[in-house]
Amino acid sequence: MNLKLLAGLMVLVVSVQPHSLTASTPAEIERFANLALACVHEEYPNKISHVLSGDQDVAPPRELTPVFYGCFDWHSSVHGHWLLVRLLRLYPDAGFAPAIEAALDKSFSAENVAVELGYVTHEQRASFERPYGVAWLLQLTAELHEWDDPRAKRWLNTLTPLETVLVENTQTWLGKLAYPIRIGEHAQTAFAFGLFLDYAEAAGNTGFRQLVANRSKQFYLGDRDCPLAYEPGGQDFLSPCLAEADLMRRLLPAADFAFWLTDFLPGLPTDGNGNWLPLAIVTDPTDGKLAHLDGLNISRAWMLEGIASGLPPQDVRRPALLNAAAAHKESGLASV
Repeated sequence: MNLKLLAGLMVLVVSVQPHSLTASTPAEIERFANLALACVHEEYPNKISHVLSGDQDVAPPRELTPVFYGCFDWHSSVHGHWLLVRLLRLYPDAGFAPAIEAALDKSFSAENVAVELGYVTHEQRASFERPYGVAWLLQLTAELHEWDDPRAKRWLNTLTPLETVLVENTQTWLGKLAYPIRIGEHAQTAFAFGLFLDYAEAAGNTGFRQLVANRSKQFYLGDRDCPLAYEPGGQDFLSPCLAEADLMRRLLPAADFAFWLTDFLPGLPTDGNGNWLPLAIVTDPTDGKLAHLDGLNISRAWMLEGIASGLPPQDVRRPALLNAAAAHKESGLASV
């Protein structure tokens, strides 16, 4: 798979959240499904984040992590599988449904998960794919938790040992994390915390939710005047400011969130103007890092819609947020 297609896959995975997927056409949905199907078991090219403790750890990706080895890297494989689960859940009668079911059955075997579990529990890999890949793994299992279907129950049961260990590892990490990570790429904590909260809600894990909520408020509740004008970085695919606001709308009642947002992003238009946030520009879509900015346009759209949803219906900032979201979504999806 070439770098353009890899960038496109990352874009579409972020785009097909519940509030956005309904606006997609059947042809787009089928194209998304085919992109994910083409990559989840495509081993090469592959960029592994692999700590070796000896010669015995030298192996191809399909042997190191046999559940998630395609789509160029581990986290892309994870959210590629999430996309397949979500599409099968929402479109069970689509023509691509049998191929998705077969692909998921191939990946989610007890034998594969046992090897994957051994990999992530290695004593020298405690930080493996933390927090971004872990957040997407939990988003995948959240999708299965929410789906009342025998296949989903079977796949979730198979993945539960991996889910359990990664939640435990994340809890340990959160207990030691002294500061938030405010960057526009994988290590960002605000984006991951948002997915952690969504997972905890779906899984009914109240203890994990409370821990994430407490750390989120400790890190972010007092923030003011986020420097959105300094964004984006040259290879960002997440907005630190918007991700933080999208996180806090999950934690605060609408009236409280509206008050917090006034201090956090004081320059939001009240006239419905959607041009207040310029689109990110990709100068070379064949460069995998520079193409991150296509993903930024889509993740911004997702977050802007989320922020608007957290405000009271009559809040005068909602039209500007939604109009900016529409422009970013159109630009980002055009790159897929």
